[in-house]
Amino acid sequence: QVQLVESGGGLVQPGGSLRLSCAASGIMFTIFGVGWYRQAPGKERESVAIINSSGTPTYVDSMKGRFTISRDNAKNMVYLQMNSLKPEDTAVYYCHILGRPYWGQGTQVTVFS
Repeated sequence: QVQLVESGGGLVQPGGSLRLSCAASGIMFTIFGVGWYRQAPGKERESVAIINSSGTPTYVDSMKGRFTISRDNAKNMVYLQMNSLKPEDTAVYYCHILGRPYWGQGTQVTVFS
């Protein structure tokens, strides 16, 4: 059974930082790309960043310079370091195995003044 478990969300003030983690199990994690996505209330789910099996990241333009995606294949983990957070970053953040129908349950990130 494939499981993806996100953690690390929370409340933070604008300009603050959070580090999200995604723990994968039940899948040969190392051969897949993994993505972070987010969904804000009333909006569609959108891509934030992806990282391929070799560790090469790709970012949505609005996230470049603020967010960093990384992975530790030995631990079956993917991370999203988020800096300079803005209120518009408020959303539920999900990790996803690219090309497979596997999503985590999400972790809430709230940026407020």
